[in-house]
Formats: sequence, structure tokens, C-alpha cells
Amino acid sequence: MENRFFGDLDRYLFHHGTHYELYNKMGAHIREINGVRGVHFVLWAPNARAVCVISDGNGWTKWRDVMEKVDDCIWELFVPGMCEGVKYKYLVVREDGSEVEKIDPYAYRTELRPHNASVVANLENYVWGDSKWRRENKGGNFLEKPMSVYEVHLGSWKKDTWKQDEDQYLDYRRLAHELCEYVQWMGYTHIELMGICEYPFDPSWGYQVTSYFAPTARYGSPEDFMYFVDHMHKNGIGVILDWVPAHFPKDDWGLANFDGTPLYEYADPLRAEYPEWGTKAFDLGKKEVSNFLIASAFFWVEKYHVDALRVDAVAAMLYNSFGREQYRPNMYGGNENLESFEFFRHLNSVLRQRTDAFLIAEDSSIIAGITKPAKNGGFGFGLKWNMGWMNDSIKYYNTDPIFRPYHHGLMTHTLDYIFDENYMLVLSHDEVVYGKGSMINKFPGNKLDKLGSLKTCYTMMIGHPGKKLLFMGQDFAQEREWNFKTSLDWHLCDDKGHREVLECWRALLHIYRERPVLYNDCGGPKTFEWINSGDYNRNIFTFIRRNPWNYNNALIFVCNFAPVERWEMGVGAPVAGVYKRIFSTYPDGNPLEIEAKEELCDGRKYKLIFNLRPFESAIFEVPYIEATEEEKKTEKTVRTRIKREHAEAKNDLSHIPQIPPLKK
Repeated sequence: MENRFFGDLDRYLFHHGTHYELYNKMGAHIREINGVRGVHFVLWAPNARAVCVISDGNGWTKWRDVMEKVDDCIWELFVPGMCEGVKYKYLVVREDGSEVEKIDPYAYRTELRPHNASVVANLENYVWGDSKWRRENKGGNFLEKPMSVYEVHLGSWKKDTWKQDEDQYLDYRRLAHELCEYVQWMGYTHIELMGICEYPFDPSWGYQVTSYFAPTARYGSPEDFMYFVDHMHKNGIGVILDWVPAHFPKDDWGLANFDGTPLYEYADPLRAEYPEWGTKAFDLGKKEVSNFLIASAFFWVEKYHVDALRVDAVAAMLYNSFGREQYRPNMYGGNENLESFEFFRHLNSVLRQRTDAFLIAEDSSIIAGITKPAKNGGFGFGLKWNMGWMNDSIKYYNTDPIFRPYHHGLMTHTLDYIFDENYMLVLSHDEVVYGKGSMINKFPGNKLDKLGSLKTCYTMMIGHPGKKLLFMGQDFAQEREWNFKTSLDWHLCDDKGHREVLECWRALLHIYRERPVLYNDCGGPKTFEWINSGDYNRNIFTFIRRNPWNYNNALIFVCNFAPVERWEMGVGAPVAGVYKRIFSTYPDGNPLEIEAKEELCDGRKYKLIFNLRPFESAIFEVPYIEATEEEKKTEKTVRTRIKREHAEAKNDLSHIPQIPPLKK
């Protein structure tokens, strides 16, 4: 075939699983050949008997635009005169002679559901304006920076009630401005977007993906989504996308049984599906399938400038037994999916090495090393959702304060493992659906008790080691469970109690961003100290966040989960001097200065005495004391270690496949 677009090197890299810019070759691309503009199509369908392109450009006529099989698995076709905006599909003749219409797995754009055709798109026209953001974040260590994430479902964040259609969606460009304004005012550093990769079924929220290279058409075009990300970056907000490499739906027009055989999914019936979800499992043992997903990750980073991908359902990928009554053991007889192990190590290593983006694991497994370097036996993720902290905390919140002393350990034992991984504390959408109730309704008691408890919950979350994530609506104590069909209940912000929760969380987010002792997660166990982890009878937790080398800029947290006032509360303090209360969950709680008494308390030489109201939390600033020479030496050692560990993680090439050069 003349003017072959998918060349020898492309095929070589693709079959070895290392074509990281595969999205530039597979799919539909506008080209000019011998002065003639048109669209060049490239498709992987090794077992198809024949393939043609049908489109609204050829009247959806079969066998007018027939693709040529240029080797044993790749089909190509150049269609002169075709242009951007044309809707198209592939008509595939399967092994048994039956015909099926398929979307393009690499399509840049799709129709709005319920239609599902792929759409020819040009992603090179948008002029980006986020060079300052990219320059400032180039080579940086995200573990040393604040990360407070606002998790958002764009379709239900807010509705346009003036629209006549059922969806009433805001478009990407309007969302860019309204969301950015809110996120900036609140003090979040990032937003995490649910359901951006195109998907057909609204109730899946975007977790049953059919197009891994196309932003959903629900809110606009690819250029509109570029504008969204660009606007966020120009205003200092990072963008994280949810990404689903575990599974895909069974729709006849999608990836399932693509060329008449299990192409993207496992052929083994014990591995082919996730019965719990009714979806197909990607066969990561095939280099071409692994490359498809790796290229998808790179695509969102390179073409749309996203800062991180939150990987959904990691545990499902790591275990062959996940959700299955019967499963296929691996070659060693275990239930671990070894192909997934290698897939994540490869992807994380090459993504960190070639870009400034990273992956975040939504992982409930007990497998160690999720965020450790691949060369040390880990998986190389940047962060891991702390599902244990979330589950244990919610169990504690659900318990009546009278019985909380018996469950005190749920809130303290997370500190036994918190520094084993790079964790993100999450109160996500999963915790406010399917009868679980909103965050405020996880607490017993009357309305005032619930509001007070929620503010103390958020205070302890900010003080606890780990990055932060909160799902939309929970920052103003939405009372209803989340419903993807309706807008958040923004009118609650006009209620005094709900407004106070919003102002409380906003104040905490700003304190978090301003205080390195709260967000520098590289310092290790010395950055956290219990003052009293055993005050179970009073349902109180007291602790210190500090530098690894001294108490300068340290903060003391006092969190009261009881509806009881504590007069002349005594809390141990690390040094002498005047402590300033910089925050209280009560609106009239600031400021207050307390001179530490030289009196033994909580095993410490000094003592703070103050009154603590029902469900009140407070943060105190430790007095500044000039660092000693020994402390300065320790600081230098710690900073050197952090710098070295970051460089090692970013330049870990141990699991990037070393393939031989292509022979001419």
C-alpha cells in the first residue's frame, strides 16, 4: 500500500507494547497526500475477514471505502476529501462471516448518546495558554506540595435550569469558569473529574468506558474540554481524571468481541469478565492491549495536559479472584494477576520518567508497595487512596458517642501504617450513594450534633497525614445522598448551620495550603506525634504535626468527638512559650493565646489549659524557637533524602521493556 501511515517502526513498537504515542497513528487522522486532503484510518483487527469505513460522508454505504490489510493484523485506508466532523464507524466482517458495526477504539470524538458513532476530529487547532503552570510544575515533587482535591461529577454539580432538554448540563466552558471560581475561593488545589472518557450508560457515572481517547460529548467538544483544563491551569488549579483500565462494557458496537474473537478481553472464560459488574476484563497479557491502555494514559497527559490519572478498581486488576466464585490461578498457583502487576510497573515507570504526571491508585488490596518504586518490588504509583482510613473513620462516626470509647482504636491505628505508602485520605462519591447516606447523616444525634461532628471530622482529616479528597456537596453538608440526575442542593448554603460547615472546611483548606507541616508527606513518621492517643473515655484525640527536625511551625490538633464541654482541658505541649489558637470549629473561637505552664501533662513537660466546647476542634500554633545546629544538620539530611528519593522514583527504568532495535 502506497503512503503507508502505520510504518514498520510503528508495528514493531505496538507489538512490543511500547508505542507510547500510538494515538497519533491508530484511529482517524486528517492528512494530505500528494496535495489531496482526506482522512487516514488505521485499525487493529487481526482476525477480521474484511473491514470497510461507513460514514455520513459516503451515505453510510457499505463497501464503498474498503480498508486494506497491510500485514497480518493492521488495516489502513485513506479517504480523499473526508474532513473534520464526519461521523463514521467500521463495518467488520467477523471470522464466521457475520457483519457488525464498530466504533473506532482510538476515536478522538464521539456522538452524544444515545448515538454512538465516532467523529473525525483535529486536536491540533487549540492554542494552549497554560505554559506558566506547566513550567512551574516541571520536575517538581508533588509529595512536597499541598494537594486538596475537589471530586466532581460535572453533570450534577450544577444544572442550567433555563435549558429545555432533560439533561440541563452546563458545558465545559461555562463549567470551567464557575467551577474554577468556586474551587479557588474554597482553597482546593485540584479537581478530580468523574466520567470524562466517553461512556454510553449514565448510571455507570463514567466507569463503563467505550472510548478511551474521547472526552464525553455530554458537555461539549474536545476543544471545549481543552479550554476547561487550560482555564483551570491558568488559575492555578490542577486537573485529575478518573481512568478505568480494568474493564469495559459488552455493547456490540464497542470493544467486546471486536473482530469476532476476544481481542481486547481474555478468551479464558474464568478471566474474561467481572460478573459483579457484567463487564469484560482487559487481557493485559497481550502487548497490543497493554499498549492501547498505556497510550490512553499518555494521551490525556500529552493532548489534554492533565496532571494525574486516578486509576479505578486497582484491586480488581491485581487479583484473578476479584468478584469471581471460580478463578484461574497464576503460573505459581496464586490469585495475583501477574500481567496487571507488570502493566502497572511498566506504565508508572515510563509515565513518571517521560512526564510530570503520575497515577493515583483506588486500591483496597492488602498488597504492599503500591507507591514504592518498581525496582524495589513496588508498583510505582504516585499516591494510593487510603480505603482503610475511610472505612474505619466512618465506622467510628456511625457510633453513638456513648459507645465510641469501645471503638477508639479505629481512629488511632491508621497511624501504625500511614507512612508505609504515599496516601490520599478520601471521602469520595462512593461513600454517599447506595443507601450509605451523605457525610452529615453518618453521625448520630440531632442536627446541631451532626453539624458539629462533621466539622470535627474535617478538622481531624486535615491534621491526619496524607493528601485530601472530598466529594462535592459534602463541603456544605449536603443532606441528601448524591444523585447523578440532579444538581447539588446549593440552597443549603443559605442556612446558617450549613454555611458554617462550608466556612469551616474553607478555613481548614487555607490553613492546609499555608502550613508545610500539613502537606509535606516526605518527612516520614517524625512529622506526626500523638499527644494522647488513649483519651478514649472522653472521645478526644490530640496530636502534633511538625517538621522532622524540630517543632518550629508545628501545630497541635485537639479534636473532641463528644457532645460534652471540657472545662480547663489540659493538653501536653512540647515547648515553653505562648501558643496561639489559629482555628476553632466554633465561629467565635479565634483567636486565643495561652501561656504554657511548666507542669507535667500527657508525658510532656508543659501544659496548655483551655475550655473545649461540645464537638469542638481547635488548632494551636507552637511557639517559634531558633533551630539548633544539630536540628539544622538534620534538616539538611532530610531534604537531601527527599530529593534523592524523588529522583529515583522519576528515573526508575527497571520495568520499561528493553526491546532490541528494529532490524532494517
